Amino acid sequence: MRDMSAPKDFNDRMLSLGLARVSEAAAHASALLIGRGDEKAADQAAVNAMRDQLNMLDIKGVVVIGEGERDEAPMLFIGEEVGTGDGPEVDIALDPLEGTTLTAKDMPNALTVIAMAPRGTLLHAPDVYMDKLAIGPGYPVDVVSLDMSPAERVRALAAARGCQPGDITVCILERPRHEDMIAEVRETGAAIRLITDGDVAGVIHCAEAELTGIDMYMGSGGAPEGVLAAAALKCMGGQMWGRLLFRNDDEKGRARKAGITDLDRIYARDDLVTADVIFAATGVTNGSIVAGVKREPGYLQTETILMRSKTGSVRRMIYRNPVK
Repeated sequence: MRDMSAPKDFNDRMLSLGLARVSEAAAHASALLIGRGDEKAADQAAVNAMRDQLNMLDIKGVVVIGEGERDEAPMLFIGEEVGTGDGPEVDIALDPLEGTTLTAKDMPNALTVIAMAPRGTLLHAPDVYMDKLAIGPGYPVDVVSLDMSPAERVRALAAARGCQPGDITVCILERPRHEDMIAEVRETGAAIRLITDGDVAGVIHCAEAELTGIDMYMGSGGAPEGVLAAAALKCMGGQMWGRLLFRNDDEKGRARKAGITDLDRIYARDDLVTADVIFAATGVTNGSIVAGVKREPGYLQTETILMRSKTGSVRRMIYRNPVK
């Protein structure tokens, strides 16, 4: 449900292009490290570039989803203030390089990702796991749920789509913890597209099922990435649910520190992102959402997807930048 206390306009139309520049700068910075085998260097290059660009924007920004706690991340840490200090107060969720391993190994679907919304409207998700479930637009509300088994979700979605379970394709992060889920989904006859990393892209795939072939995303991954994925779905359309998963008391403490009191709550998409949001993602390596950085003599070229939930607009932008 939308937070009616949130400002109706945080200048998102004007800020959206600036947000694209932030995302593009991070992709450019990490491009030289594609396939070089150094995850940390690629991530740091993206962080530096993203921070520099954010500080050029006329915003009073606070990073609510970032690189980690202040003692773990020297820049773009949770709680860091960015921007010129003029303009609207905003929450910022970011992943300067979503897919550090993908970048280091030159594998598909590495992205730079950032979302911006009015202050106090993005869930301050702690750095723990989140059980996630997402589908694209056009379905009845709550046609699937986290309380269903994986097989029940497949059958329910197939019934809503008017097809057989065998016509459904599910995207799942390839991890040992998902082995039982994968087996259960396959028993329904549904297809599975396994991804090695990058579950923000995995969720976004659901919003364009006719292009990507992905009908549903399920499985556990990082909670911060869940908020970023929800921001994208709020712009593109689709449903998403998330429930925080805790492995120990330390992780529960992180949640309480972030202001979360109900540790068992199931968050719908509009609980994760309660007001209008803008979202940008730029390709680093080639993927099914956007093309990766293209290196040609004398320039770099990137593709960025830029979205606004207020209008439902989705822009694909090609940026060609001379390299000295």
